[in-house]
Amino acid sequence: MEKQILLALDDSLYSKHAVEYAARMAGKIVDLKLTLFSVQPAISLFLTDEAKKDVRAQAALEKMKRKNAEKALSTLEAYKTLLEERGIDGSRIETKTRPKKLGLARDILEEAEKGRYDAIVVGRRGVSKLQEMFSGSVTTNLLEHSRVIPVWMVDGLVENDRVMAAVDGSESALRAVDHLSFLFSRSPDVSFTLVHAAPKLKDYCEIDFGEDAQELEDVIIQGDKRCVENFMVHAYAKFKAAGIEKDRIEIRELPGNLSVGKALQAEAERGDYGTVVFGRRGINKAFFMGSVSNYLINKLSNRALWLIS
Repeated sequence: MEKQILLALDDSLYSKHAVEYAARMAGKIVDLKLTLFSVQPAISLFLTDEAKKDVRAQAALEKMKRKNAEKALSTLEAYKTLLEERGIDGSRIETKTRPKKLGLARDILEEAEKGRYDAIVVGRRGVSKLQEMFSGSVTTNLLEHSRVIPVWMVDGLVENDRVMAAVDGSESALRAVDHLSFLFSRSPDVSFTLVHAAPKLKDYCEIDFGEDAQELEDVIIQGDKRCVENFMVHAYAKFKAAGIEKDRIEIRELPGNLSVGKALQAEAERGDYGTVVFGRRGINKAFFMGSVSNYLINKLSNRALWLIS
């Protein structure tokens, strides 16, 4: 079955890193199709209004539209050439551009949803620091608003193919396993490490429970253990259905001596994983897992971070 990813690009270094990462993935994922997509800059509303009344303004408007489209297509063609130089067949690469309509992030999401893509790939930052101060990061907006399509955020130059998935027994984590098993179903050389960091009471609540704290910790530990054991049964079933056997899957249990976010960050850095996959929310959409995903997004660098809703 064909897999499709949408690369949201501009002419920044961050986008180049995203393209380089996509090239690595295209060498691992069978039948992967890449669509290089660019949103053209918005045109002044004043010029648009004037064009309705003045022939010269109309000519200037059309000229600007052509210039924006030509620049966007030139940028995308350069990225396509780069991918072909990395060994990706040109027939697996499509280029698309359109004028800005709703806003950068919203236009990207609309294109991704309309095309039913399996993931959106974006560099950590596609705008300048000054722009980010006033308009917000495009990447941040995609991470916040893409509630169906996974977002692969590429931070820096990724040079390692190792894949780590943070799992906690939640539906989001199971969807992350489903995403991985679908993409790598025909990739026998790819292995995965499923990492579970044991939560502590403070991951759920910051209140000091005093002498009752240890009893509550024990309840959390036992409940978490049962939940993860059940989760692993379902995870193995998804992998097996995709033709991925247990010998390609490593399980790592991290003790609860650190917060969940810090433990996962330390493991990602210790194992030098190039791709780190995690869900947006924890069990029953628990807030603490949402804070963990935010923590990892802000703390990990030189990696591709896959956020699964």
